[in-house]
Amino acid sequence: MRLLLVEDSKDLARSVLRFLQAEGHAVDHAPDAATARAALDVTTYAGIILDLGLPDGSGLGLLRSLRASGDRTPVIIATARDQISDRIAGLDAGADDYVVKPYD
Repeated sequence: MRLLLVEDSKDLARSVLRFLQAEGHAVDHAPDAATARAALDVTTYAGIILDLGLPDGSGLGLLRSLRASGDRTPVIIATARDQISDRIAGLDAGADDYVVKPYD
């Protein structure tokens, strides 16, 4: 399964990449929204793991633009934002699930 990991933390991205690759998944890493958009323009993914706090914009904005364009790729938000209002906003924007960091 080909996945896209959108995560700006190098250490966390490295750990998640190692784990997912060990499970047999092909994973591309995007450290920011612009790189994620470029990857999504040329590759079809089975799923996206999306951080909300990106250095060049909001992961929520990226998710909203994906859904507005008709992209139904499953998205799991993985973020440090733990307020109920953040979870509701993420799910309302079209996320399939919402996981708060740290996660296992």
